Formats: sequence, C-alpha cells, structure tokens
Amino acid sequence: MKKIISLVIVMAMFAAPVAFATPSAWTEEKNYGDRVSGKLQFGLANTLLGWIDLFAEPNKFANEGKNVWSGVGKGMVDSVVNTVGGAIHLVTFPVPADLPLPDGGVDLGGK
Repeated sequence: MKKIISLVIVMAMFAAPVAFATPSAWTEEKNYGDRVSGKLQFGLANTLLGWIDLFAEPNKFANEGKNVWSGVGKGMVDSVVNTVGGAIHLVTFPVPADLPLPDGGVDLGGK
C-alpha cells in the first residue's frame, strides 16, 4: 500500500506542470494535415531537445532576479515532462489531440 501511495505522489508531482500548461502551438492549425505535421514536429523537437530546460530555466530565473535553485528544480521537472511528453506526441501524432507541456514545450525561437 505504501508503494502505491508513493507512486501516486510521484506521478502527481510530474503531472502538476501539465495541469498549468499552455496549449501547443500546432493546435491553432486549420486542417488535419497541418495539425498532424505540427504535432509530429513538436513531438520530435521536445523528445530530442527536452533536456535543454535543465540549463534554460535556471538561466531564465537568474535573469529575472529570482531564486536560481527554484529554476534548477523547475528545469529538472520540465526537462523530464517535455521529453516524455514529446515522445507521447511522436507516438500519437496521427491523432490530433493535445497533451499540453509546461511553458508550451521547448522554445525553438518563436515557432
């Protein structure tokens, strides 16, 4: 029973950032082909580049004058959520249903 409760708590910690996430940019596309293509690109980018948040979040927190250690924690969680979420997007790209990622996923410079 203790293992199940521990697992639920850990899963809740990883699910919390998704609950406050913004919708993915590819959901704005008008037709099915563009949405599927956008979801595939989004999933590939987040799967391969999700680890960037390990460094980007602490840097962003430092530039904003916030606690850098909070940025380290957020970066660790976001990198795992973005990588796993990107893999889920890759596997399910034919179905244009969104799984929002924290801060809209990996930022590829305005895309």
